[in-house]
Amino acid sequence: MLVVSLGGSPSLRSRSGVLLERSKQWLQRQGVEVVTFQVRDFPAEDLLHARFDSPHVLHFNELVGKADGLVVATPVYKASFSGALKTLLDLLPERALSNKVVLPIATGGSIAHMLAVDYALKPVLASLKAQEMLQGIFADDSQIAYGEGSHAAQLAPALEQRLENALQEFHAFLLRKPQTHDPALLMQSLRSARWSI
Repeated sequence: MLVVSLGGSPSLRSRSGVLLERSKQWLQRQGVEVVTFQVRDFPAEDLLHARFDSPHVLHFNELVGKADGLVVATPVYKASFSGALKTLLDLLPERALSNKVVLPIATGGSIAHMLAVDYALKPVLASLKAQEMLQGIFADDSQIAYGEGSHAAQLAPALEQRLENALQEFHAFLLRKPQTHDPALLMQSLRSARWSI
């Protein structure tokens, strides 16, 4: 089982990144393989000039194509999700999220931005034909406190519980999802099978 984890913050220190990392750790404890991408890791020229043939973009598209699910986290700026994230999502093929379970996560300066998940991020993900779009999580910045030095960030108990519940639901959907098989392996199995007539 493979999940792509996508961070939409251009900043190295990011509250949405904290939630994404927590999600990755939780999924890995369940035995899920998680591959992480951050928008800041892509060359800006590739995103701004929509270079579909960029090696970074091609690699990203390939792994999204193989994935069973996507966890995407973004800060909310000016009542919408990260513009850098939008430029990357625009480089995905039209049906890139078909047969995939998607968990959207957003953080913002106040609860006034809560609806950005439903009215800004989810429509873009739906346009990519996500099979299952989960409710998603919005966290107020005050619910995530950075620790001193190298200590991990602390989540407010209510947020920690909501994240746990969302990840359990996400994992349950992944387990129910029909697994696709490599056509080459299926063909090899058919050729080597013993047939009786």
